Amino acid sequence: MESRTIYELFDQESPIATEMRRLYSNIRHIHGGDHLRSFLVTSANRGEGKSTVASHLAITVARFRGKKSLVVDADLRRPKLHQIFNVPKEPGLLECLEGQIDPLEAIHETPIENLKIIPAGRKVQSPAHLFEGDILSEIFEKIKFYHDIVIVDSAPIIPVSDPMLISSEVDAVIMVLLAGMTPRNVALRAKNILTDASAHLVGIVVNNLSEVLPYYYDYKYYGYSDRHKEDL
Repeated sequence: MESRTIYELFDQESPIATEMRRLYSNIRHIHGGDHLRSFLVTSANRGEGKSTVASHLAITVARFRGKKSLVVDADLRRPKLHQIFNVPKEPGLLECLEGQIDPLEAIHETPIENLKIIPAGRKVQSPAHLFEGDILSEIFEKIKFYHDIVIVDSAPIIPVSDPMLISSEVDAVIMVLLAGMTPRNVALRAKNILTDASAHLVGIVVNNLSEVLPYYYDYKYYGYSDRHKEDL
């Protein structure tokens, strides 16, 4: 059976589209409106649906908010966005980090108005060192200049350090947890790693894959605060 692209699957009246609109509206309302322009979407571990959330959030912002949007695949070890959006995998972010191309040359068009994508590029086993240099800041400075909203899909928090390194380049972080599957201590550990990295964690998406429905919680209401680190 031939797989369908996100363009065929996306339904503006579906539960996930509704929840993505609610997610973006709640973040803007609770955390200060239009100054939040770049978001890192990550998860505690693999398989929690972060790429799905990042993809649908990007489409939602582009289609319903009319924002000039860019989605970036920064999960260089297990990239998925090129498959989800049906674009070439290369050139992409890796080639930008290696200084081979300008980030604007790595941007691919999508059929959705106002939405473009930078795929991951060539797959590498150990890309962490690439996120440590000044070139990462230069890349994000340029892509944020040319776009209203930038949404970054990164590797999970627990296994690797990539999300912490990237978090300093974005305005906010959204963490995805899989309902009924992510252990409490794992979620708490992921949250503490982000806090220790001074990341601006603005919310949690609790993803219930059995219903294909993400639920949004502001981290302050979900128990994610310095005074209640144990109340997850």
